[in-house]
Amino acid sequence: MANEAKVNRVLLLCADTIDERMSGPAIRYWEMARALSQAGFAVTLASPNETKLTSPAFRVCSHGYDQNKAARLLDDADAFILQGYVLFYLPFLKSVAKPMVVDIYGPLMLENLENHATLPLKDRYRLHDSTLAVMCDQLSVGDFFVCASERQRDFWLGMLASLNRVNPQTYAPDARLYNLIDIVPFGLPAEPPQRTRAVLKGVYRGIYPEDKVILWGSGIWDWFDPLTLIEAVGRVARVRSDVKLFFMSKGHPNPQLNAALRLVMYDRAVALSRDLGLYNRYVFFNQNWIPYAERANYLLEADIGASVHYDYVETLFSFRTRLLDYIWAELPMLVSAGDSMGEEVVRAHGLGEVVPCQDVEAMAQAILRLVDTPNLRTQYHPRFAAIRDQFRWERAVEPLARFCAQPHFAADRLRGGS
Repeated sequence: MANEAKVNRVLLLCADTIDERMSGPAIRYWEMARALSQAGFAVTLASPNETKLTSPAFRVCSHGYDQNKAARLLDDADAFILQGYVLFYLPFLKSVAKPMVVDIYGPLMLENLENHATLPLKDRYRLHDSTLAVMCDQLSVGDFFVCASERQRDFWLGMLASLNRVNPQTYAPDARLYNLIDIVPFGLPAEPPQRTRAVLKGVYRGIYPEDKVILWGSGIWDWFDPLTLIEAVGRVARVRSDVKLFFMSKGHPNPQLNAALRLVMYDRAVALSRDLGLYNRYVFFNQNWIPYAERANYLLEADIGASVHYDYVETLFSFRTRLLDYIWAELPMLVSAGDSMGEEVVRAHGLGEVVPCQDVEAMAQAILRLVDTPNLRTQYHPRFAAIRDQFRWERAVEPLARFCAQPHFAADRLRGGS
């Protein structure tokens, strides 16, 4: 049996593009790397792509899904964290005798049920079976798992139990099984956002200085519902000409993923806004992905942050990461009911309006209530101030830091089953 060894050097193997324009998974790993380095670990963040981004707090490099590169990086690590398809493309990681943390904050197979919904059934089964096999492989070999919410944890515990990862050995140290799977949600930076330049009001054509701007702060994925929001803005426009909706991003910043995306919902949203006579008058679509460092300018200029979705199983287990940006910027929210962030954060703490899914009239009335509120941001400031600290990245990564800080035996002991 190997001697116990404390983890000091942590390797994060990101599955997404690390660059100035980043989507949720890349943002998560960038911020986790920074928070873990602040907790005292020597951190290396490796992504599939070569990047010019650097950090004074941690090393940034590429694994390129190359076994030799990844093996060299692992030589300088005491533990490693991975996500997405990293294990699928680098299967040798399963035999590495170092603690493996598997990040399952995004239930890929649930997302893909909707993402592939328009394909022929045979193709949908093929893609679903492939995604499910990738996830089960991770659940079978990981030493420790992190997800984003208690609701997600319930979901993953069921899957872990079906794979015999809930067993006498994993139960003995902790009857609640937080030693096996814990919660590392998305977080927000400790530093408040700073505005560096004007980007929307009086700058973007068709959006005027006196307008009230609703910001859609992410991409338009197929499991989202921009259509209800666009119809609601159309109703609001009949009584107020100063309410504008701005979609911040198109496509995906990862070139490979962007080439594969069909963007069905994006195309439907543009078509609807044209049909209703709202396109580039009341509804605006930014054609590029906003750089991560630039997002504060948009968040601080907006009046409302929107996140609207359908009542799908994906919604039930989702964690809407861009809502953390809204909390960071103290931006009052307009969200659909059903997901954990909307119910347990926005509704519970009064951070905005929570509207039934696909209810156009209720959404229009919610928009009017928000824009009619005098000094809207000032009114909401105390509510955001009361909860911001609980979502800081330093707190979010505490379960991960605890796992990495404790001594570990060889990884085959950690993964033992019946």
